[in-house]
Amino acid sequence: MYEPIRTKSVHSTMAGSTSDFPHRSREEELDIQLAGHLAALLAVTDELRATAPAAELDTAAERLTEQVSRLRGGRLPVRATGPSRGPDSTSLHQRAHTLAGRALVVAASRADTAAAILAAEQMDVHAAALEPRELASH
Repeated sequence: MYEPIRTKSVHSTMAGSTSDFPHRSREEELDIQLAGHLAALLAVTDELRATAPAAELDTAAERLTEQVSRLRGGRLPVRATGPSRGPDSTSLHQRAHTLAGRALVVAASRADTAAAILAAEQMDVHAAALEPRELASH
């Protein structure tokens, strides 16, 4: 019914064969994912800092920068500079809450306590920032 495969697979999995592409461990993949989520959270935090400066956001940005740098082997993340004309603060807090949740899931599966604590704290901060607006809209 089907034509048999006549060519060698490009995804060779035979033992002893060498491949031309690098393989990463599960831990390395999780590091990359976690760094990406935390870097995205840092970008949103920088946007919030530009629209409504606060000492808490400055501290969060510093801590996020430290974690991203640690996960990326010392390379500093790219930072947003200057004011943005993006979404309002409610949308930014919602996005930050979602990103912190994603980071928390990856940090937990990676067993990275420092990143998990930071992500959970950020979820709480952004959830608290959303509460008064949600109650007022009902």
